[in-house]
Amino acid sequence: MFAAAAPPSFEVFAVLAVAGAIIAYLSARIGTVPIVGFLASGVIIGPNGLGLVDDIDLVNQAADIGIVLLLFTIGIEFSLDKLRSLASLIFGGGAIQVGTSTLVVTGIVIAAGKDWQTAVFTGLLVSLSSTAIVLKMLADRRTTATPTGRVSVSFLIFQDLAIVAMVLVVPMLGGEASGPGELAWALGKAIGIIVAVLVVARTLVPKVLDAVARTCSEEVFLLTVVGLCFGTAYLTSLADVSISLGAFLAGLMVSESRLSAQALGDIMPLQILFSATFFVSVGMLLDLTYVVENLALVIGLAAAVVVIKLATTALAAAVLGRPRSVVFSSALVLAQVGEFSFVLERAGEDVGLVPAGIDGGADAFIAVTVFLMVLSPFGIRLADVVAARLAPTDNAPRKVFDADTPVHGHTEFKDHVVLVGYGERARQLASALEFADRPYVITTLDPDMGRIAEESGRRVIQGDIIRRVIAEEAGVADARVVVIADDSVDRTHHIASVIRIMNSDAFVLAHVSANHEAAELQAEGVVDHVVADEGATVDALIGHLLGIFAVPERVVDVVTQSTLGTVPEHDGDEVYGLADPDSIVVTHLVPDEGCDHKGSVQAVRPSATGCEECMKTGDRWVHLRMCVTCGFVGCCDSSPHRHARAHSQETGHPIMRSAEPGEDWAYCFEDRVTFELESESVDD
Repeated sequence: MFAAAAPPSFEVFAVLAVAGAIIAYLSARIGTVPIVGFLASGVIIGPNGLGLVDDIDLVNQAADIGIVLLLFTIGIEFSLDKLRSLASLIFGGGAIQVGTSTLVVTGIVIAAGKDWQTAVFTGLLVSLSSTAIVLKMLADRRTTATPTGRVSVSFLIFQDLAIVAMVLVVPMLGGEASGPGELAWALGKAIGIIVAVLVVARTLVPKVLDAVARTCSEEVFLLTVVGLCFGTAYLTSLADVSISLGAFLAGLMVSESRLSAQALGDIMPLQILFSATFFVSVGMLLDLTYVVENLALVIGLAAAVVVIKLATTALAAAVLGRPRSVVFSSALVLAQVGEFSFVLERAGEDVGLVPAGIDGGADAFIAVTVFLMVLSPFGIRLADVVAARLAPTDNAPRKVFDADTPVHGHTEFKDHVVLVGYGERARQLASALEFADRPYVITTLDPDMGRIAEESGRRVIQGDIIRRVIAEEAGVADARVVVIADDSVDRTHHIASVIRIMNSDAFVLAHVSANHEAAELQAEGVVDHVVADEGATVDALIGHLLGIFAVPERVVDVVTQSTLGTVPEHDGDEVYGLADPDSIVVTHLVPDEGCDHKGSVQAVRPSATGCEECMKTGDRWVHLRMCVTCGFVGCCDSSPHRHARAHSQETGHPIMRSAEPGEDWAYCFEDRVTFELESESVDD
């Protein structure tokens, strides 16, 4: 028999889900981030609002899971290599920002007559900004890879790493650990765990995930990823180290696997769900009565926090040599208190620490934090305005940092091709795109195909493109073309529908087996063009794909034949060879073009009707170039082997002219200059 009444916990989660969805939707409609809606829904349904949910302990348990999953996903997105590449900006600017914020607040609280432990605790709380809100806003506005975005994200990375140490320090501030011996022991355990995890990350985890992925079971893969997250967090807790540190380290372990993108895509729905619960729980803590009765205090403290964060963040960015536009805009982006401050506040509450050491300090802290989180989207929009206003007159000194690399899921691709899957047709299309010198990226669910693509030197993202994380990693929003070449009709329809939501301007090209399937997909309007096996082969796919990029038809022919393994003939005026191989080609550079190597140009005879090196091995090329010093004919830089450039580097002959019929230009490899030519052919 099933119970007629729902259990109490079900009622709580039902209210959380319904209220959170409705209010988050309304927040999105008015142009703010859903996180603000989650905060608002917590205020409304909590014990200090309508009282629809009064079991805060139950909500907090779900919120704790949200924090674990949030740190886990942050660990996946960081990766050890990314941390290494961002080291100068993260550990330089981030340390300055967190350190100065903590010191300033500590000094103010001590000046107010409080003990130094409370002062440091308060400084740590204020030093953190909201990773969830800032990253969400930057990603939605596509500004993560801008100068302001790079500084903001790098500082956030340091804060998220610093929280690990802060969680260790707070109990010591509360008196649970005292003396250098206990501090050294606690830090030693943490360092030991980190080293052990990193060793496992490099050796064991990638093999485990590969083995699990080969089962082709989404359920097993998801459970394995969740098991790594919670298992690692639990093991670290047994060593009296924060579960937050354990979750972050678990994410770093997964980041070392080539299946990290797939893991992130699978875990993200859970992370969104439980992180939403966390923000709802924060809203439930807000006491509206306290805010009304202490409105002046709340506004004053919020203003003080903003001023401190603006000053310290601007100082850190300025010390790094960032321009004025970045200094002030990044300060605005980070001028709030973050979600991890609540983790610290809870840890402090457990050991008797109160923010600022004032009566009602916890209520004041919650009120200020929620208030600033709600205002964060407006601050980020203001940062855009400030950056635009200051940029034209910006003469500040600039420095070059390794950190000028897109981070947190942003891709360097733009106006590119996304190949979905890595079956036979997709592999042929990848070869065609390489011959035509067009950028592309591959997404595949099959770990073996992913490994093969990687071993071929091709950019591949492991995971299902219908997952938003995978689609974002592949740059679908900025793609010119998406090709679905090796999937069933139903899955092709599903993928195309997802693509249309993210990028309505992308050209979606698909392959199916039969004409009636093609007609069905075309009629549904989610695919722009469909090629069917009946009456068409892979060359039709190549032709349509390159045609979208306006590649000349003769080049399409060359690429198609090269891709399909048919080496072109080299006869007479054939497009694949020289226009008139029996003539002496006399070339004269147009004068005054600024090249120091004009004297090397001679009347020369072509050494071959096509690329000499490629013809020896039966290989293929895209375009031909001829040396105007000795007549050597080699393939262009868009060809696989770049024999023309190799010849120039080996012999020191600097100038190559185009050997394509009807083209009169040359390029100097040393001076990097393209010239127009005057040409004539003289019979032998």
